[in-house]
Amino acid sequence: MAKFLTDSPRDIELAGKLLRAGTLVAIPTETVYGLAANAFDEDAVRRIFLAKGRPFIDPLIVHVPTFAQAGSVADTSNPAAAKLAERFCPGPLTMVLPKKNCVPQIVTAGEPTVAVRMPRHPLTQKIMASAGVPLAAPSANPFGYVSPTTAQHVQDSLGDKIGYIVDGGSCDCGIESTIVLVGEEIRILRLGAITREEISECLGAPVALSRGLMEAAAEGARGNDGARAQLAPGMLKKHYSPHAQVCLVDDAEREFPPLLGEVRRSSSREKYAFVFQKRPTRLAGAGGDFASVENVFWLSESGSAADAARAVFALLRKLDAAGYEKIFIEKCRDTGIGAAVNDRLSRAAAK
Repeated sequence: MAKFLTDSPRDIELAGKLLRAGTLVAIPTETVYGLAANAFDEDAVRRIFLAKGRPFIDPLIVHVPTFAQAGSVADTSNPAAAKLAERFCPGPLTMVLPKKNCVPQIVTAGEPTVAVRMPRHPLTQKIMASAGVPLAAPSANPFGYVSPTTAQHVQDSLGDKIGYIVDGGSCDCGIESTIVLVGEEIRILRLGAITREEISECLGAPVALSRGLMEAAAEGARGNDGARAQLAPGMLKKHYSPHAQVCLVDDAEREFPPLLGEVRRSSSREKYAFVFQKRPTRLAGAGGDFASVENVFWLSESGSAADAARAVFALLRKLDAAGYEKIFIEKCRDTGIGAAVNDRLSRAAAK
């Protein structure tokens, strides 16, 4: 299994040395854990795809410490890029920009653009400084599975395929970065920890969400080796999926009681879980206090969408590990970061 590294100066120096030399190292960020490699080392980057079982049409995000250093891998001259960086970087924002020739084609799936992010996690910043090279890093999990938000999640999923994991604690955001295409027009390619509303406010104009168009292109690419690669990661219709079947509901307090009743009356031996957004209250018709039922869970005590974002991937992994075969889960309010949580849930539930 992989060796855990700590936040000690010695381990940070070792992580940087390993990455610079072409070794894969799982690292924490404020969003999810990433599987990092020297972005300029094509062989190391190829090992990321092999370790994850990731198709080569799915590009990687390149991580750098600062916006100034983003200029070493991308054309950052677009004024919108500077505005977004000043407001949100370092942080959970990825910008898709014209790439520079120093970035290997394998990183960008052959596209003329590169996805660039400046993580704010203090340990990640130290690791990047120690490595001294840009780091290509997708989420540190098997392709298509639930993203990892702790070092143990990485060990559970990839510990037999990689050598090192830097333990930086639980991720603060819990879902991946927002991805914005910055070109002649500005488009959100993936919802994430920074909201669509915040980006629109920063740029002073509404920003389009290219979800339907980009998903169609990505699905076509997955089924045809000759099709156009994705512009950014996380755009396939089915993604972030546990082994259990995920079923979404709009109103748990109304829809869960009859579902729970059906499960209790059923002779099926399948294990079902019921997940509220907010700790449930006593429900009429639920047969008592719903919160006391052993297969009932919730993402937030108060109904906070930010709490739900931090908890959702960890809970899905926990339910998988416990052997639940079907997970009924309530959607968030579809605004702000709740829209990003719903994006992950809809992909987890896709068939």
